[in-house]
Parts: sequence; C-alpha cells; structure tokens
Amino acid sequence: MKKVVFILFAFILTGTMVSRAQDTIKPVGYKFTDIKRLPATSIKDQYRSGTCWSWSASSFLESEMMRLGKDSVNLAAMYFVKHAYSDKAEKYVRLHGVLNFAVGGGSSDVTNMAAKYGIVPLDVFSGLNYGEPNHVFGEIDAVLKAYVQAVVENNNKRLSTAWKKGFDAILDVYLGEEPEKFEYKGKEYTPKTFADEVVGLNMDDYVNLTSFTHHPFYTQFALEVEDNWTWDKAYNLPLEELMRVMDNAIDNGYTFVWGADVSEKGFATKDAGVAVIPTTDTKEMNGAEIAKWEKLPKEQQTTDAFKQGPAPEKTITQEMRQEEFDRYQTTDDHGMHVIGKAVDQNGTPYFIVKNSWNKYNKFGGYFYVSYPYVALKTMDIMVHKNAIPKDIRKKLGIK
Repeated sequence: MKKVVFILFAFILTGTMVSRAQDTIKPVGYKFTDIKRLPATSIKDQYRSGTCWSWSASSFLESEMMRLGKDSVNLAAMYFVKHAYSDKAEKYVRLHGVLNFAVGGGSSDVTNMAAKYGIVPLDVFSGLNYGEPNHVFGEIDAVLKAYVQAVVENNNKRLSTAWKKGFDAILDVYLGEEPEKFEYKGKEYTPKTFADEVVGLNMDDYVNLTSFTHHPFYTQFALEVEDNWTWDKAYNLPLEELMRVMDNAIDNGYTFVWGADVSEKGFATKDAGVAVIPTTDTKEMNGAEIAKWEKLPKEQQTTDAFKQGPAPEKTITQEMRQEEFDRYQTTDDHGMHVIGKAVDQNGTPYFIVKNSWNKYNKFGGYFYVSYPYVALKTMDIMVHKNAIPKDIRKKLGIK
C-alpha cells in the first residue's frame, strides 16, 4: 500500500512539475527569415488621414526608381492627394453629387495624377500647411465635402464661374500652394520636368490586376468600390494566376501595390506583426486605419495563436473570394506596398509588406502577410506590366 501511495505521489508531483514547467515556457510567436527584400525608402506616416492609397503608390514609385538604378527620392504623396481631391470635386459636381466624395482613392490615382500634373519631392511639398505636425484630415475632409455639397445644391439655380477656384483655394490654404518651380540638387525643375528627368517612369507601364468571377477572366472591368471614383479598370485573372503574378514580381525584382481588406481578426500587424487566415472562424472588425484599431479591445486584436506561433490556415478558393466580396466581408480598406518575401519557422511563405502607419510595431512599420490572407483578402494590385509572366500577359493582350 505504501508503495502504491508513493508511486501515486510521485506521479502527481511529476505532473505538477511538468505543468509548472509548461507554465514557464514563453510563447515563441512568429519568427521570420527574409528570403528576398527589395529596395524601399523609409517608412512614412499617413497618421489620421485616409490617404493610404497615395503613400503606398508613392512608395511603389520610389522603389521603381531604385529598381532602375536611380537615386532614391521621397516623393510628395500629398501632392497627388491635392490634385486628386481637385479633380474629384469637378467630377462630383458634373455628376450632380452622385459620386462618392471622400479622401479615399486607388493606387492608379497616383499614376494618373503623376502623368497629368507631374511629381515633386516630399521636402518640397509636405501638405502640412494648417498648423499640425502630422496629417490630420478630419477638418479638411469635412470642409471640402460641405463645400461641394453646397455647390451641388445650387440655390442660385445655376453654377457660378467661381466655385472651382474657391475649392482649389481651400486646398491651397490647407495643403499648400502649387510649387510652379523648385530646386532639387542644385537644378531648377517644374513638377513635369522633375517627373520626366528625375523620376523617369512611364505611368502607362503600370497596370491593375484583380480576381473575381462576376466578370469574365482575361478582360478588364472597373472594380465596384466607392473609392474608384475614376472608374479605372483592372485586368481580371483567375486566383491562381494572380498569385503567380505576385510571386513572379518579387522573384524578378519588382515590388507591387497591394489593396486589401484589413478588417479581419487575423490582421494582427501591431502586436504579432502578421496577417493570417486561421482555420478558426474570424469576425469582422470595424475600421481600416490604425486609429480605429487602437480603440479595439486587446483580445480582439491578438489571439493565443499569434502568441504561440504559426497556426494552421484555411485553404482559399476562388469561390470563397467571390462570396466574401459579394457579402461585404471583403471591403476596400487599405493600400500597402509589398516589397519582399519571407518564411516563418515552419518554412511557410509570406509576403513582406511596407505600411504607412509609422514604425508602429516590432518590425519597424513592416509586417508579414500569409499567402492565404493575400489570396482571400486582396482587392487588387498595381504592378509593372513586365512583372507579369509572358504567358499571362499574352492572355491579357498586354504588350
């Protein structure tokens, strides 16, 4: 009997020690090894402005310059924002207010504005002309929206000839006046000559790609999201080929702009530094920008899976993508810049993403997004046409 009691006591003691040892084991989390990281400029901060589309596409153009062996230049994202706001106001009024009028936009807004108005360096046009150290657009957005709404309501029964000058004057006051000429490295430029001689990129070389079944594959269509105010078109590819384009781009030295839904519980880029689609059910969370994320309870931002390390993820299908889009589960939230590839400690591949929320996490403002997340939550991408495999380019009719 004593022997049995001793064995039982030893068993309990061993179990207790094991349990205590397990309690003291620190979670390993996600550990990444970069396998390819392409050149990119410093992390920027859009702060409290819905201008991710401009920061991400500006960063993309900066990397494109470096890919071609040019000197790195920080471009003025707010220069594109100002011109896009001005053009959007004109279209809004022409359509009698039947158009989404907000600061949001798409990556092609940057290439469109660059081709039309030129480009300037960031140190020439910061867009901070209203007494704030960082971009805070609450007042700006409200003032501009109220202005165009008053114009459309049109109590005079016809438009004045002054309304557009008045709108642009508001932009001048808040963001700064148009730099007609400026000096860069000892030489004088205009925005157009700077775009041609220093940046030296052909904006027609950049295309938008997406993957949805409500339009035929290998055709172009205007993605039905509110911020696509220009009705720019994207080439439609099967999901497998869209993923192949992204892989091929990074493998061959091309970065790309990534427009995606970031309202998933698996988008835990602040603490864990990852975006994943775990096999457990996820819940939608409101908000695409970091200001909204900060207001969420911590338990909604980080799960035990993120603390413990890589967890199994869902297998994504074309049908899942479409259903998420059709049911408003995938929405047009945020624009980012993909600059490389990495693997976690299990050898699982991820894309490296440059964000525009300053150095808000342990990766200095970058994070790692899993292939399942990209497959399910990508709205569209912008990439140089030569980054697309030749057989896919042929199907799309891109030369």
